[in-house]
Amino acid sequence: MSADPHPVPGPGIFWGLSSFQILAMFRRGLFYAYLSVYLRYYLGLSVTATTLFATLPMLANIAAQNLIWGRLSDRYQRRRSFIIAGELLGAVGTVAVWYLHTLAAAPRAAAWVVIAGLTVVEFFWAMSNIGWSALITDLYPMEKRGAIQGRLTSIGGLGRIAGVWIGGLLYDGYGHHFPGWGFAQGTLFFVAAGVMLVSTLPMVFMPEGGVAGGSAHPERIPDGGPSASFRRFSLFLIAMALINFGRNSVVVIQSQYLFLDTGFGVSSRTLAHIFNTESAAMIITGFFVGRILARTGNARGILAGTALSLTYLLILATTDHLSLVYAASFLKGAAEAMIVAASYAAASVMMPPRRRARWFGLFNATYFLSWGLAGTLIAGPLVDVMIRFGQAPALAYRFSYLAAFGLTLAGAFLLGSLFFGKRPPSASIVG
Repeated sequence: MSADPHPVPGPGIFWGLSSFQILAMFRRGLFYAYLSVYLRYYLGLSVTATTLFATLPMLANIAAQNLIWGRLSDRYQRRRSFIIAGELLGAVGTVAVWYLHTLAAAPRAAAWVVIAGLTVVEFFWAMSNIGWSALITDLYPMEKRGAIQGRLTSIGGLGRIAGVWIGGLLYDGYGHHFPGWGFAQGTLFFVAAGVMLVSTLPMVFMPEGGVAGGSAHPERIPDGGPSASFRRFSLFLIAMALINFGRNSVVVIQSQYLFLDTGFGVSSRTLAHIFNTESAAMIITGFFVGRILARTGNARGILAGTALSLTYLLILATTDHLSLVYAASFLKGAAEAMIVAASYAAASVMMPPRRRARWFGLFNATYFLSWGLAGTLIAGPLVDVMIRFGQAPALAYRFSYLAAFGLTLAGAFLLGSLFFGKRPPSASIVG
């Protein structure tokens, strides 16, 4: 009997991927959980301006994915190589950003150097992002992708907990220095760069991926052929853009709201506990999301996660109690694990194997742009305008959560009509 040309990867491959995911999430929790606070309260940017640290780099990331790296990855069928190259370039760039921002003549100028520098870094780090998305789909068959993505999200939550905790300690130098010390002195920049370098080690032992080497799992293009598949895929992207832009529009400004004296007035350590409640929920949900999706299907899984997001947004828009903030944070983490795993699995079914990197570039745009662009266009201006017209800052931040609720709800309705309307897609996409 001949060997299976598309075997399911063994445990060694999964744990290699998990190691990379832990390190990636550690770095993000360490660095980005507190960067908004540093830009707002130490370097003096407006609320809207602080959101640009996520918006401009993500725009560069998505442009690079779709115009350059996705096309090159598909042309040469290289996934692992792109991941390694992206992490190495990102590490060098991160250190360079810290050094250049110390040369600025004024705090606000330093803030804009950070934003501009991270934009350039993200352009090259996008190589890693697009390679990662395509590699997992190449390695695992359709019916296992939701479970694999859920487990990776769960395991990555462990790294995020550690990163947020250590980042909170380094932000003010273990309480011995001033708030923002970890960024101003470069400690957080250097640790983040070091983690990117270390993360390349597990990838050295991973398969290259791609269809050229026979590692990609074949699958049926959904009803109607490639063109019909792309039309449905486009509607799916619009729905996911609304959901992700809604629920993530307040992510960048949330730490500012919680730090606000007239809000909750939390310390960096309390903020770390709140963020880690979210991470704990991601870990717990991620381990079970594969079983959940096997019962509900991908579409219902996305809608279930969206319902949790709506509840989280409504709580933060209305509560005065810190205990409910913790509860909302838990719901946010559970929603993140559900939506990421289910939407990834649903999207992967619609993609032709030889165009995965390019199509994943489009799918990733609905997620990665939501972290910054929605804040820049919606939440940030809303808060700034309301404060400018004399509204209490806490009320302005709360109103931004209501706006996020409305946008997320619109995306849920569109997704529901797409998957459960008069002409539902094939069962492989729904489930």
